Amino acid sequence: MSKNLTIVDTTLRDGEQTAGVVFANKEKVRIAKLLDEVGVGQIEAGIPVMGGDEKESITAIVKLGLKASIMAWNRAVISDIQTSIDCGVDAVAISISTSDIHIKHKLQTTREDVLQRMVKATEYAKKQGMYISVNAEDASRTDMDFLIEFATEAKNAGANRIRYCDTVGILEPFITYERIKVLIERVGIDVEMHTHNDFGMATANALAGVKAGATHVGVTINGLGERAGNAALEEVVMALKHLVKEDLYFKTEKFRELSEYVALASGRELPVSKAIVGTNMFAHESGIHADGVHKNPLTYEVFSPEEVGLQRQMVIGKHSGSAAILAKFREYGRELTEKEANDLLDKVRSLAVDLKRSLFDKELIYLYEDYLEGRH
Repeated sequence: MSKNLTIVDTTLRDGEQTAGVVFANKEKVRIAKLLDEVGVGQIEAGIPVMGGDEKESITAIVKLGLKASIMAWNRAVISDIQTSIDCGVDAVAISISTSDIHIKHKLQTTREDVLQRMVKATEYAKKQGMYISVNAEDASRTDMDFLIEFATEAKNAGANRIRYCDTVGILEPFITYERIKVLIERVGIDVEMHTHNDFGMATANALAGVKAGATHVGVTINGLGERAGNAALEEVVMALKHLVKEDLYFKTEKFRELSEYVALASGRELPVSKAIVGTNMFAHESGIHADGVHKNPLTYEVFSPEEVGLQRQMVIGKHSGSAAILAKFREYGRELTEKEANDLLDKVRSLAVDLKRSLFDKELIYLYEDYLEGRH
């Protein structure tokens, strides 16, 4: 792990809050193991105060003895925190709303009361020897002066970091950078980015926060989470590695396996066009693209498919060129002439238009066999 940056995975807490998603206890344990294997520094394992299966699965995860820190989520309530401690976790997230709209309409209280609740809960957790993340829920809609006061009080009460929650996903990267920079400069506390994807900018906002000095990034596998979801672990880690040049030394070759397992466990299909781990990431059909990739994969691929546990696919269809036909038949152990490839290409394009899709290998072979028969 980088000394300066920790990935905090909340698939088992925020990810399971996705409408309609429930993980079985065994699945939660398996996901925790997989997260630990790939290199996640801290796993937010759930909400112990829910009791029953939730407490049972969190306790089971703690007993695995993983390298990752195991965190539990809590309201700013002492009994919540004690329930988390009883599960054996080494870290607690203490969450309370900080925006005026939440304070007035959800909590129906005052800013002063929010501060008092948070301080009381934080001081209690500190006395119990916990690592503490104080979560400012709806931070992105919170008055900046109050947020600075809140973070300062949290720090003084013993919090290790502030979780800056873009709860409704209304940030954009330029504003994110400015706000996180100011928060860190004014308070001098570690900040975790917790970004939602309502406007499709969760990963971008997470990176902007890192650029501004955030030391932690909250993520979920496949971007699971409430409404449009959270920043996706696989996107954040690969973007940090290839765009920010911050390599966290994750076992990224396991990303596809991890994404497939979580998709299965959550009952949420993994889209073929999903960034980083979707099968279309390394599927090439366009003649120009396929030809470029044959000559040098870096012409149209930023990293190799093997780096995330995928394989390159050459798709034959309407947009294919003769170079792709030649290459595909080499895979079958057959060397076509240029004329054969061009003749076959016309038939490929015609059939692809009729079928409204690319062709399967068998269909391509049948076309070739029909073509050979037609020549005799």
